[in-house]
Amino acid sequence: MTLRTIGVLGAGTMGNGIAQVFAQQGFPVILVDKNSQQLQKALATIEFSLNKLAEKGKLPDTTPAEALANLTTAESMAALAGCDLVVEAVTENEAVKTSLFQQLDQACPEHTLLASNTSAISLTRLAAATSRPDKVIGMHFMNPVPLMQLVELIRGLQTSDATFDAIHQLSERIGKTPVTVRDCPGFVSNRILMPMINEAIFTLYEGVASAEDIDTVMQLGMNHPMGPLKLADMIGLDTCLFIMQVLYNGFNDPKYRPCPLLQQMVDAGYTGRKSGRGFYHY
Repeated sequence: MTLRTIGVLGAGTMGNGIAQVFAQQGFPVILVDKNSQQLQKALATIEFSLNKLAEKGKLPDTTPAEALANLTTAESMAALAGCDLVVEAVTENEAVKTSLFQQLDQACPEHTLLASNTSAISLTRLAAATSRPDKVIGMHFMNPVPLMQLVELIRGLQTSDATFDAIHQLSERIGKTPVTVRDCPGFVSNRILMPMINEAIFTLYEGVASAEDIDTVMQLGMNHPMGPLKLADMIGLDTCLFIMQVLYNGFNDPKYRPCPLLQQMVDAGYTGRKSGRGFYHY
């Protein structure tokens, strides 16, 4: 199975990062978002990122201009009709993703593989919403996509070996290290990471230490590059809450109960860096 032209649906932080890594490896990429301003912002972000990588000597096989030339944008999903693979990277909302997968199923030819960058939603359910469940798979990239090497490949119950093998090989071609994950709430990364973040929030909620001191303990004591509360702000507290709710509902286990402070922060609109305020001010 040969994958040449790549479509990316959603031009937010993850979408533009995914589009960049494919474009800088020589793939023609079509980045689709219904918001024209978001597309313009994505192109500016990608150009800035490519230039920074070039300055550091981390674009040995291409130039920023060559990579950008591989990238086109569109506001209509119809532009994805010529793609061999479409990676969906929109908001972490199952109803939204399910609707988009149904639309992609109609817009794309039969051979097109459909992937989701979901960090927690069941690939089995997303696949079941299409007429090609064997060609649906999860590609969970890490943020920031151009710098992080890992990609979780999530097999839905229906994902075929041919689909998995093609995406595994493609992941290696773009310089990522793929790991195989069974479809399960939170997969591997967030099943481990989010309860740690949630526990850090509980530690703050109970007044054990300040946000700064909690993060310092994990950075200096556990050699983490970033403390869990600062990381939560970067991810988005609304996303953290959503994933904790997926874990809590998926396993029906009280150990995944979201901290009340996390819920309160989201209710207040304090969702982290993107809102200017989370556990820290930005």
